Amino acid sequence: MKKFFIPIPLVVLCTLFSLISCNTSKNANNNLPVDIADRPADEDSQKYDQAQLDKLKASIESEVSGEKCTDASEWKFAPMGVKACGGPQQYIAYPKKIETAFLQRITDYNDKVRVFNEKYNIVSDCMMVMPPVALKCIKGKIRLITNDDTEK
Repeated sequence: MKKFFIPIPLVVLCTLFSLISCNTSKNANNNLPVDIADRPADEDSQKYDQAQLDKLKASIESEVSGEKCTDASEWKFAPMGVKACGGPQQYIAYPKKIETAFLQRITDYNDKVRVFNEKYNIVSDCMMVMPPVALKCIKGKIRLITNDDTEK
């Protein structure tokens, strides 16, 4: 009967490879987030697209929020945003002196919201947002007056 002989260097080598491979698999997942919701938003995600829309909206709103209002007749309003089932999400007031550039920004924003709604099959409440009935300067700030405000 022949004895089967395994050389010692081969045993050591196999043991070493086993230890290294086990150690590698333990450390491989250190860069992954614990929860998938915590992963960074990539440029093809709804979360990323919504953040871009929010930034654009904040930029538009901040452009007019710094404007001083002394005469409401120097201001106008425009629909802003697009609900999934139609109609604006809100109205925004702006000074007439920046009308051309400002309306172009509003149109750009509205187009992006429309594309977002279609891309992600967004559903809205379909409640109609009524346009303001008037504009009023209150303590240096423009205010949109709605029918609800006039009834009080």
